[in-house]
Amino acid sequence: MPKSKRLMELMMTVNRKRKFKVQELADEFGVSTRTILRDLQELSELGVPLYSEVGPHGGYQVVRERVLPPIAFTEGEAAAMFFAVHALRHYSSLPFDAESASALSKFYLHMPGDVRDRIDGMKERVDFITPSRRSEASFLAALLDAAIQQKVLTIVYESKEEGATRRRIQPVFLYAHNGYWYCTAYCFLRQGYRVFRCDRIRDAADDPTEPLKLGDIRLSRHEAASSAEAVRLRAELTRIGTQRCEAELWLSPLLHVREDGTGTIDADVNRSDIAFYADFFISLGDEVKLSEPAELKEAIRRRLLDLLEKYRG
Repeated sequence: MPKSKRLMELMMTVNRKRKFKVQELADEFGVSTRTILRDLQELSELGVPLYSEVGPHGGYQVVRERVLPPIAFTEGEAAAMFFAVHALRHYSSLPFDAESASALSKFYLHMPGDVRDRIDGMKERVDFITPSRRSEASFLAALLDAAIQQKVLTIVYESKEEGATRRRIQPVFLYAHNGYWYCTAYCFLRQGYRVFRCDRIRDAADDPTEPLKLGDIRLSRHEAASSAEAVRLRAELTRIGTQRCEAELWLSPLLHVREDGTGTIDADVNRSDIAFYADFFISLGDEVKLSEPAELKEAIRRRLLDLLEKYRG
């Protein structure tokens, strides 16, 4: 086997293995241990972060932030990968902020010149616009890690209704929509699933509470309503109102669209979200006719009276 091919396969092998010994690699590749040691030295010089442990149970390992083996992309695949990461620049916060910028820089610089020229031209002709938000979501990485590792966090959460409150939550997943990051999590205070806007989380730290087994759960906002907290939401929507609701990730699953483009909503929602829904339905104006719940209609009336009083005279 040519040395260049052996080094490429060796790089993929050591990235795949958690731990390995020189003799194991020598047997696998059919070369001497001296050759494998030289190859490992070359990989280390190329940037593969190897370290060794001595003793009867020792061997080599690749540190956690390991270098992935090279991957061959077509020109179209390279452009798609570039713009997938490039679109993230509109978000002021990311769970992997520095890493995405570094990856994009490496990816771009190692492209052939003609592919870079094509991407430079495309950057002036295509974009994925996301509203820019000034508020920072400082704990995205901690929330994502807790969702993956199934850990409980203690957070300080600030809402319009309650101000700053301390919660114990177990994150399930994160999603970005309309420039904001959201976290669906089990809230131990409310004893149910809630959706938290991540830029309103002021602090987050590991909590010793025994986590629930939530690894197989996939939830959206409308699925987060427990029976004790649920109220029935029924509304009729014009075509324009339907289009507005379809554009909202958290609301579109509740929506039934008719053939003529009008729509209806008939679903359970969290009672604690009444103020949120009131503001949203006010923004729809005549494009929605709400039939229930009565407490949501009352919240809308109070909100409109407050606005009318503010601008009276």
